[in-house]
Amino acid sequence: MKRLCLYCGSNSGRLPQYQQAVKALVSEMVKRDIGVVYGGARVGLMGVVADTALALGGEVIGVIPEGLITKEVAHQNLSQLEIVKSMHERKARMVELSDGFIALPGGAGTMDELFEVYTWAQLGLHNKPCALFDVDNYFAGIIEFLSRATEDQFLRPAHHKMLLIDDHHENLLNRMAHYEAPVVKKWIGMDQA
Repeated sequence: MKRLCLYCGSNSGRLPQYQQAVKALVSEMVKRDIGVVYGGARVGLMGVVADTALALGGEVIGVIPEGLITKEVAHQNLSQLEIVKSMHERKARMVELSDGFIALPGGAGTMDELFEVYTWAQLGLHNKPCALFDVDNYFAGIIEFLSRATEDQFLRPAHHKMLLIDDHHENLLNRMAHYEAPVVKKWIGMDQA
């Protein structure tokens, strides 16, 4: 893995564990010579991601829409900052630049980004690992939802397992490094021939 895309909040969150866990993950990525791709902001957990990697000499590529540049949230000291026209272009470019995707604590935007690449993986549009870094059980509700979707046959068990979930940064990176995408049809109940 050359680069991983980190999806996370533009706010820092209530608990100090979020920042601590993000710093540990990013530090381990830099130690393993894995670059960071992220949303290009200097605020919240996004800023923690960039500042941690940069302080350790890591590569940090930010991708940000023009509209957020005018709101003065862009990080100006990155290895590379790409400015795109829209959120759609941002997400597509982040996918192009990355060898895998990790959702860290965040809000609706973080979930939007993760679920888009996770859906693309289910459809076989890419074979890159997708993961939740489950800091302090932050994603418990999402994990419960995915279990229910699998139980009620809206999600294949193999597709459920495609989303790597871990609360320890080293374990998560190891699992991502050894990930192999399953070959499974998307739709349940259709002829498997």
